[in-house]
Amino acid sequence: MTASPTTAGPTPAAEPRATTAAPASQPSSSPRPAEFAPVGRIPVVEVSPVIEDGRWPAKGTVGEAFPVRATVFREGHDAVAATAVLVAPDGTDHSWATMYDIAPGLDRYEAWLMPDAPGDWGFRVEGWSDPYATWSHDATIKVEAGVDVELMLTEGALVLERAADRELPADVRAVLRDGIVGLQDTARTPAARLAAGTGPQVRAALAAHPLRDMVSPSATYPLVVHRERALVGSWYEVFPRSEGAYRDESGKWVSGTLRTAADRLGRIAEMGFDVVYLTPVHPIGTTNRKGPNNTLVAGPDDPGSPYGIGGPEGGHDAIHPDLGTFDDFDHFVARARELGMEVALDLALQCSPDHPWVTEHPEWFTTRADGTIAYAENPPKKYQDIYPLNFDNDPEGIYDAIHDVVERWISHGVTLFRVDNPHTKPLTFWQRLLGEVRRDHPEVIFLSEAFTRPAMMRTLGAIGFHQSYTYFAWRSAKQEMGDYLMELAYETDARLRPAFWPTTHDILTPYMQQGGSAAFAIRAVLAATGSPTWGIYSGYELVENVARPGAEEQIDNEKYQYKQRDWSRAASLGIADLLGKLNAIRRAHPALQRLRNVAIHPTSDDQILCFSKRLTPQQSPTGEEDTVVVVLTLDPFTTREGVLDLDLAALGLRAAGDGPVMAASDELGGETYLWGARPFVRLDPHARCAHILHVRAL
Repeated sequence: MTASPTTAGPTPAAEPRATTAAPASQPSSSPRPAEFAPVGRIPVVEVSPVIEDGRWPAKGTVGEAFPVRATVFREGHDAVAATAVLVAPDGTDHSWATMYDIAPGLDRYEAWLMPDAPGDWGFRVEGWSDPYATWSHDATIKVEAGVDVELMLTEGALVLERAADRELPADVRAVLRDGIVGLQDTARTPAARLAAGTGPQVRAALAAHPLRDMVSPSATYPLVVHRERALVGSWYEVFPRSEGAYRDESGKWVSGTLRTAADRLGRIAEMGFDVVYLTPVHPIGTTNRKGPNNTLVAGPDDPGSPYGIGGPEGGHDAIHPDLGTFDDFDHFVARARELGMEVALDLALQCSPDHPWVTEHPEWFTTRADGTIAYAENPPKKYQDIYPLNFDNDPEGIYDAIHDVVERWISHGVTLFRVDNPHTKPLTFWQRLLGEVRRDHPEVIFLSEAFTRPAMMRTLGAIGFHQSYTYFAWRSAKQEMGDYLMELAYETDARLRPAFWPTTHDILTPYMQQGGSAAFAIRAVLAATGSPTWGIYSGYELVENVARPGAEEQIDNEKYQYKQRDWSRAASLGIADLLGKLNAIRRAHPALQRLRNVAIHPTSDDQILCFSKRLTPQQSPTGEEDTVVVVLTLDPFTTREGVLDLDLAALGLRAAGDGPVMAASDELGGETYLWGARPFVRLDPHARCAHILHVRAL
């Protein structure tokens, strides 16, 4: 991060006003042209990251560098340059960075900026004419050719005089003055005089304090900056009623409580998780209550799905009596905080037929032709125990009720919400709710559970959701996984922050069903290193991989019954130990806590994936470079071996003949390898499915 340039640009031109559309009843015969918008002396176009021309802000995170790109050019052959400027929430210029040409011949420039506090930030790109670069290019050619030698050297001295005649640090001005003296010293050869004006010290001085002509700023585009947890987190999901559940002497289930769930938080914290996520804790309806394994008839002791929210005891603002009271919930939150964890709560906006809202506000639901209220369906799936809200009938009433619910849980220490199926509710509702909660509680984070079409997922992110579930669970082939990592890092990063979950209480893919403990290890490594935010569903340590016949979810699912787990088995399976190591590695390496820094490296085996994450010192919150290479097998059955073709430039390294160029320390196993650009690897999914390597130059 550097100080603002000493030469300020002109005030940006006002953005054009929107034209008035013709009334719908009187369509215009031809469109009206947009009002004149000056292009700028040095055109700056195709700026990113910009969403819908600035309609919604791009996403930023405290301490996360983000790339600003733009196309900058001009007429003729004089040199142009560009500066990216970060604008603080108070409207002042916070910092700037010189942009570099990343696509020679296409005039595409890039720089990285880093906000350091939450808030509503902005950024702009300033294109400008570079008189020093223009002169040094022309002078080098002409002096070497013996053409206009004295004239070119004189013009160079004039350019440096202009540059030195500004408010500059004394050492910088001294460097420029020395350059002027050298250019004017006729006792030297022309080549020596030219070298005095184009030497590395002069170039470095003008790189840090450029002389800028014809500064042409773009519009200032919005950037919303959230706290780091919006980008980085390790989530652990629990059904609190299963934590401590047991059968009494008569064989009847006794529910776990928020207190017994709090007793288990220590083990979750020991594995390094920093967010504990609770499925709904509210009263559950009895009408059409689901039985075990989603059967339509529940027995008298079956607890029902916690997603069938609402009963005589209350709705979304109440706690199921079996789980305890708000005092117990407060105890749970306090214990989590003692252990360094935040609490996330499921926000599932649907009701059981017994929810108080059904009788108090029947207009909030869809009534069918026969007078009954429509239950939820996603054909062929049916959810007879759930009534969806209809936001068309009384949107203000529904909004106020839900806003009150969210405020209540925030007042009890909830700082994150996992939102169930947000894509089935209007985007206008979410934009308003998330905007008002952010205004009043900027620390609160919303995770979107929207497994749906890309346009909906991305727009939910654009209008306010901080994080999103992704298609990660279903990406298992090498090419599609590599492509997906790149898409999330460089195509959708301004809209959508990913969260990788290998399994959830709804998802158990065929890969996880068939691959045994090796599949659970492989997907844990990939989730923990591939995304800054990842999550684990309780029981993952026990390799719970048996599916309900015909479904991609677990048999005897916690959604419909209690689950008593034998946690003593976890040690022998090794997954719990792996989860702890992965979280420790993530904490130790800032590169794994960032999204926009992925590179894919080819391998000779179609089941070995290799990718890296690198932060330069300027991008790193520690100020130190951090580079991690992840190599893993995607095959949970057989040993794989092959050769990696490492892109040394992406790792910040240079080739040195055929010998090793890096020390690669395996953070999982403790070994250190001396590698060149094409190392050999052998991966056994049952012993060592991956290398997570901290890479340093030799």
